[in-house]
Amino acid sequence: MKKRIYLSSPHMCGHELAFVNEAYETNWVAPVGKNIDNFEQDLCNYVGVNHAVSLSSGTAAIHLALILLGVVTGDEVICQSFTFCGSANPILYQKAIPIFVDSESETWNMSPEFLEKAIKDRIKKGNKPKAIIYVHLYGMPAKIHEIHKIADGYEIPLIEDAAEALGSTYKGRQSGSFGDFAVLSFNGNKIITTSSGGALLGNDKALIDKARFLATQARDPVPHYEHSTIGYNYRMSNILAGIGRGQMRILDKRVEQRRNNYKFYNDELGNIEGLSFLEETKNVKSNYWLTTVLIDPRKIGGITRESIRLKLESENIESRPLWKPMHMQPVFKDAPYYGDRLSENLFENGLCLPSGTNMTNYDKQRVVKAIKKYCRDA
Repeated sequence: MKKRIYLSSPHMCGHELAFVNEAYETNWVAPVGKNIDNFEQDLCNYVGVNHAVSLSSGTAAIHLALILLGVVTGDEVICQSFTFCGSANPILYQKAIPIFVDSESETWNMSPEFLEKAIKDRIKKGNKPKAIIYVHLYGMPAKIHEIHKIADGYEIPLIEDAAEALGSTYKGRQSGSFGDFAVLSFNGNKIITTSSGGALLGNDKALIDKARFLATQARDPVPHYEHSTIGYNYRMSNILAGIGRGQMRILDKRVEQRRNNYKFYNDELGNIEGLSFLEETKNVKSNYWLTTVLIDPRKIGGITRESIRLKLESENIESRPLWKPMHMQPVFKDAPYYGDRLSENLFENGLCLPSGTNMTNYDKQRVVKAIKKYCRDA
C-alpha cells in the first residue's frame, strides 16, 4: 500500500527536545514553570500584544474570554457560522444563546453586512449582543476593518479567533492582535503545535491575570485549597510549553512552507476548469494553514467535492470537506441565523487538500496527479 499522506500532521523541528529535557531534568512537569513563562512571552513578542496565558486548548481560551466579558445565562453572542465547533460551543458552556452570522465570498469569513443586520435585529428584539466571535478561517484574515468598525459603533467587544491564523497578517499586523481578546490553537494539526493546547491573548493585564487564575481552578491565595469562585483545569503543562518554545523558532519558516504548498497546488490545478482557490485580498497575507479548493460540478463534468475526496482516499491520501456551518449542526438547530447560505455552498463544494509542512515534493505530486487523472478520466 502507498504511504499515507495526511491532511496536516505535526512537524517537529528538533529545537523542542532541549526545552522538554530541561523541564524533565528540573522536574517542572506541572502546569507552572520556566517554559510556560517564556512561551507566553514568545507569543506576545511575535503577535504584538502585551499579555498571554497558555491553556489546554483554543476552546478553553474562548470560554475564558466569554467569562471575562461577563457572558451569562440568556445573553446573546454573535458567532461566525462557518467555523469549527470550538468557536461556538463555549457560548453554550455559559448557557448563552449563539447568534450565527454567515460568511462573505472574498475571505469566507464573517460578513460585515450580515453582522450589522444581526446586531440591528437583536437590538430591535431587546437583546443587544454581549460579544462577537469572528474567525480567520484556514489562515485567511477576515475583513477586520469593517468588522471592528461595526463592533465599535455598537460598543460590542470582539473575540478574535485566530486559532488557524498564527503568522497571517492584515496591513502588516499579526493576526491575534486585533480583538479585545484573541485566541490561538496549538492542536496537533495547526501550523505549530504543542501536541494539544491554546492561548488567550490581550492587552489588559488584570483580565489576562484573571484568566490565568480561573484556568488554575480559581484557587485563592491562601496556604490551603480555598475556592471563592468556580474555576477550570485549563492550564498548559510546562512540558507542552517547552514544545511550543521550540516550535516558535521555526514559525516563520512554517508559514512560508504552507504558502508554498498553496502556490504549488494553485500552479498545478488552478487552470483546470471548475477548480478554484481562495485568494488573498488587498493588505492581507495568509499563512494558508490549509489549502482549500472549490469544485464546481457544472464546469467539470459532474465531478464533485465528495467524488474527489473519495478518489484521494482510494490513493491513501487524506483530504477533508470544508467546515460544516454551525447553523446546520443538529446541536445548534434552534439558534438564530443571519445570512444567504453562502457557507452552505462552500461546505457542499469545498475540499481541504493535504497541507502539512512535512510533505515532500513527491507527496504533493501524488496529490495533484491523482486529481488531474481523475478529472481527465471521469
